[in-house]
Amino acid sequence: MVVFRLAILLLLLAAIVCLGLYLLRNDRRWLHLGVAIIKWTLVAALGFFAVLIVERIFWPAQ
Repeated sequence: MVVFRLAILLLLLAAIVCLGLYLLRNDRRWLHLGVAIIKWTLVAALGFFAVLIVERIFWPAQ
């Protein structure tokens, strides 16, 4: 659980760095990379939370 949270946090940090580089250098490839990282991080986070929800529904704690 901690590993997934850390991975999502690091990906968001990487996206912030990419967007910061876009602001500093005005190079569009950093913007595209930052947006792509954010998009796939959100997809991964939604998938992770979907697995948690399905797990709670079908295998409730006893």
